[in-house]
Amino acid sequence: MSGAAPWLAGVCVVLLGWYLSSTAGRLDRLHRKIDISRLALDAQLLRRSSVALELASSGVLDPASSMLLADAAHRARMASDADDLTRSGAESDLTAALDAALEYPEDVAEVRGIPTGAELLDELDAAIRRVELSRRFLNDAVRACRQVRGQRAARWFWLAGRTALPASWEMDDTPPRGLSTR
Repeated sequence: MSGAAPWLAGVCVVLLGWYLSSTAGRLDRLHRKIDISRLALDAQLLRRSSVALELASSGVLDPASSMLLADAAHRARMASDADDLTRSGAESDLTAALDAALEYPEDVAEVRGIPTGAELLDELDAAIRRVELSRRFLNDAVRACRQVRGQRAARWFWLAGRTALPASWEMDDTPPRGLSTR
């Protein structure tokens, strides 16, 4: 009986090591997924502001809407190097400007009547949808990472090392009321 105790302890140590190793690997994959998702969101936000600038400078919107949209898109592009809070505020302001410029379906239908306007609105709609998806993927990865990092084993054995706790990306990304009927 005394010969089984060291063997059983060895099996427990191996199982614990395997569990800790797989949890650390999962954390590493989640952190990489967060980094990739953040880069994808960054690209989609830049694309959305680019299309908004194109729409504002195309001449298919009224001058006041064009100015409002161009200013918000420019501020969103300039905030791309700022901290997350400033950038999410600028991106939310761009969303509000898009909503104000494309609020009424009648106005959007009028812009769609112009060939370049229809093309730009389709591009903008696609960019807005991609921003929504990218933000959702990032926030899902952050939520999963926080859940794994909240487990006792991950905390007790410092499986995340000194990596900062990831934060979700909060912004208003609702599509303009007049643009699509989702």
